[in-house]
Amino acid sequence: MTEIPEHLLRRSADARSRLVGDSAPGDSAASAAAPPSDDDGVTIPRSLLAASQQPGGPSAAVGPAGAPAGGGVATALPPLMAGPGGNTHRLLTVVKSGSIQDVKASPGDKVHVWPHLLAAEFTAALFITAFTLVFSLFVNAPLLELANHNETPNPSKAPWYFLGLQELLTMFDPMIAGVTIPGVALVLLAFAPYIDKNPSQRPEDRKFAISIQTIHLMFWAVLVIIGSFFRGQGFNFTYPWDTGLHGIFHL
Repeated sequence: MTEIPEHLLRRSADARSRLVGDSAPGDSAASAAAPPSDDDGVTIPRSLLAASQQPGGPSAAVGPAGAPAGGGVATALPPLMAGPGGNTHRLLTVVKSGSIQDVKASPGDKVHVWPHLLAAEFTAALFITAFTLVFSLFVNAPLLELANHNETPNPSKAPWYFLGLQELLTMFDPMIAGVTIPGVALVLLAFAPYIDKNPSQRPEDRKFAISIQTIHLMFWAVLVIIGSFFRGQGFNFTYPWDTGLHGIFHL
């Protein structure tokens, strides 16, 4: 049988003597009356508890060479991790560091207006201005002849961006076509961001906002197309392949 080294025996004896010295005089009687138990409900035997509370502990019966004083076989006793009252201590749980730390997995999706947004917009404005300037140097605008104050053109059409309003005037009263319908459309577009507060940038998640914008653009685009290509003499409805494109250029 393997012998216990002397330095381990001396260390165990010193630890037991310190535990007994720190305990109160009435701890032995209290422990003998009610033997403590560990967390699993296993009661500590009275013999082991009494031996651990004696001065020197169980190691007093062991000789300096590890042999018992009576000549028996030496056995290694496990160190008793008990407090002054004989109560054992056990680690209850391990708290993970991730559960008490608020760590953001993804960075914020917001950036400053300057310089991130305004720099991109300013660059785009410079590019469009340069493109328009170069394009106007090589391509002339499709203008008609000089205006004659003695002759009114027929049909007399507004610029293309106002043709939608002119087309509405042929269908409704001027108050409705010029004020009510455009005013309602502008109010709906202004309140659209407050009605649809979805922060997603994916088109499939913004069905309401996309529907409102699509209806507005299609409604106005259809009116402009009709006023540009399907209105002839006297601003009457006609087909462009029959009478030509009036008010833009003549075939």
